[in-house]
Amino acid sequence: MSNAIHRWSTDAVPPAQRLDYWVGAVCEGFLEMDVTSPEAGRFGATLESASLGPIVVNRVRGSAQDVYRTRRAIAQSRHNYFYLLCKTDSAWVAVQDGRSARLLPGDAVLVDSRRCYEFHLLQSADTLSLELPTAWVDEWIPDAGDQVARRIDGQAGWGGVLCGFLRQLSPEVAVQPPLPAGLLSDQLGSLLALATGQGQSSAPDSSREALRRRVLDATRERHAEPGLTAASVARGLGISERSLHRCLACGVGEGEGAITFAGALAGFRMAAARRMLGDARFDRLGIAEIGFRVGLTDASHFVRQCRAHLGATPGELRRRR
Repeated sequence: MSNAIHRWSTDAVPPAQRLDYWVGAVCEGFLEMDVTSPEAGRFGATLESASLGPIVVNRVRGSAQDVYRTRRAIAQSRHNYFYLLCKTDSAWVAVQDGRSARLLPGDAVLVDSRRCYEFHLLQSADTLSLELPTAWVDEWIPDAGDQVARRIDGQAGWGGVLCGFLRQLSPEVAVQPPLPAGLLSDQLGSLLALATGQGQSSAPDSSREALRRRVLDATRERHAEPGLTAASVARGLGISERSLHRCLACGVGEGEGAITFAGALAGFRMAAARRMLGDARFDRLGIAEIGFRVGLTDASHFVRQCRAHLGATPGELRRRR
């Protein structure tokens, strides 16, 4: 039930079985993850969880531990989320995408369960962890993938306001919220946007423009890959597919209007085909080979694309030259 607090505790099993029990509890309460602990012989931990509108409030208490989200675990997961974590009692470390965030008590950090991460809870595991739907985060942060494993200062600026808000949340508050759950989740989203630098009036446009350029550059670089998809490009950039489509659809200024991923990819492929068909050095290559070199493995599809985008078949373009 959404209005209930779900609890897992290692007190339910003998000491020798507690770490194994905890790994199962983490996988059931969160997602598939591996856990180790330097205190395996005297390990203890509890997890309490409750829903608050679209988000889930989780409170973890227990022994020091290291948590790993591996590629194998990601492949086994049916669902994925962002997690916003805040720990108030001691310093700890979060690692993702080659970044290592060293967090002081009261700081917060965002991670994405679609990519590998590590948590090193060096003294205790006492942490508030909010489970955030990826679509919900994408609505508040244009490029959430760039914000993972970055320390959000819990003592200054909007980060301090966000972390102060987080410290008031708990599974008990989620069950009996002082305000409507939707209002509290909107407050969280707006504070998260401000704390990650997405709240200034000029920030969304500049951030979207930078993201659009990254998407187009990555698509241009990878246009020759057969079967290239928007999902693959988004995954390579560490963003959601929805963010990719949204930044292309919005356009930038007067000179760069809205475009689709398929349109951008076709444009890059046809530009490369035009160059090769217009250069005598490539005459030794057959039409199918040129199509393959621009990422189109079907020769007839390549011919149709040339006719649609370049106004002539590949053979006609060569003869015109």
